[in-house]
Amino acid sequence: MNNMKVLAKETAIYGASSIVGKFLNYLLVPLYTYVLQNTADYGIVTNLYAWTALLLVILTYGTETGFFRFANKEGYDVPSVYKTTLYTVFVTSVIFAVLCVVFQQPIANAMGYEDHANFIAMMAVTVAMDAFACIPFAYLRHQKRPIVFACLKLLFVALNIGFNSLFLLVLKWQDVTYVFVSNILATAIQTLILIPFTLPKGGSYSWSTLKDILRYSLPLLILGIAGIMNQTLDRILFPYLYTGADAQAQLGIYGACFKVAMVMMMFTQAFRYAYEPFVFAKHKDRNSVEAYADAMKYYIIFSYMILLGVVFYLDIFKYIIGPSYWEGLKIVPVVLWTYVFQGIYFNLSFWYKLTDETKWGAYFSLIGLVITLVLQIVGVPKIGYWASCGSSLICYFVIMLLSYFVGKKHLSIPYDLRSAGKYTLLTLCFLGAYYLGNYGLAVADLSEGWTTSLHYVWSTVLMIGFIGITYKLDLKSLIERK
Repeated sequence: MNNMKVLAKETAIYGASSIVGKFLNYLLVPLYTYVLQNTADYGIVTNLYAWTALLLVILTYGTETGFFRFANKEGYDVPSVYKTTLYTVFVTSVIFAVLCVVFQQPIANAMGYEDHANFIAMMAVTVAMDAFACIPFAYLRHQKRPIVFACLKLLFVALNIGFNSLFLLVLKWQDVTYVFVSNILATAIQTLILIPFTLPKGGSYSWSTLKDILRYSLPLLILGIAGIMNQTLDRILFPYLYTGADAQAQLGIYGACFKVAMVMMMFTQAFRYAYEPFVFAKHKDRNSVEAYADAMKYYIIFSYMILLGVVFYLDIFKYIIGPSYWEGLKIVPVVLWTYVFQGIYFNLSFWYKLTDETKWGAYFSLIGLVITLVLQIVGVPKIGYWASCGSSLICYFVIMLLSYFVGKKHLSIPYDLRSAGKYTLLTLCFLGAYYLGNYGLAVADLSEGWTTSLHYVWSTVLMIGFIGITYKLDLKSLIERK
């Protein structure tokens, strides 16, 4: 089967679980933002989940990618690579969880959550289980078992929604504590069910293999920390940088509106799940660089399609969150562009992973971190969460360009820049036409009903037009490949 069709098939399976899962998780966003009408409560959720994203990267310390690298490298036994990676991450995760539970109160005091030390303990145990589970989930991807992977991911989503609904809606325990209780219960059940599917079979724990994996992965840890901080630093630092008295409330608005743009993140994540094992396996093929270039082109096409869809129908997507959070909806297009640049950067990043030059990933991420940090320190006190989303956009745009130009010197991949430029210009033109049409409707001063109807007609005409052009130019040939 054609390489792009294999990638598309696996992306569709991973994407189905990711999209369905994220869509179902979308149900939690309105649940939280309608039930927790105090935006400051959702600010706490936003802040602590940003911390857990950072901790997850630290606790896996690049071993997920290290596993893929050495499981596909000659001279290494896959069962031994898996067992070595799995047991190592298990031990470090347990140590982390125990320390956080023992010292939960001092940690809570340092973070400004003196009255919520239990939140710290619950999130520490949850993130420790998630870190451990990353390796078995990577193993499922390596074994080409996307259906099992998808079912287990969806199981967590179903459990999380179920527990949240039970506590917040049925039992009416409408307190932010039960957001964290639901998460830890769902994660624990998922982890217990995951283990039998991924128990190590054969192989042995190898210290020499561990040394090789760590030598490869530790630069990825620096990369990962800097990279995830580029994604989450805005939500971690905001309460400390924002000068207004309503810092947690503003963070809650920002975090909720960020969720509206997550459909783009779903696509990027689904693509990553399929693309990472595909790239490492395909690297042995002399025609691999052409496959990477094709993948980049189609990623750009579909990401722009999603961007336009969310922007054109934002008046519908906004109902994902409660009305008290709508004041932040104007940041959604900025967040969407950030996800596009982030996805392109992820595609470009494989040159240093395949050439074992992972130090470059660390350099790029550190540069991005400096950009993010400086812009937030300067901007958040003055313009609030606009500085937060703007710093992320500029960060990923810069490191995307850096990765492309430096990568050209190490691994020559014939990316179709003409196609990328063409679709970028086309997307900007359609966005311009959309905003111009909205301006025209505002000037026309029609009734609300007519304005709304014509808005959706114009949005739909533009969406169909963009899809039609992309189909004629590139998607038709992809569909017809055998």
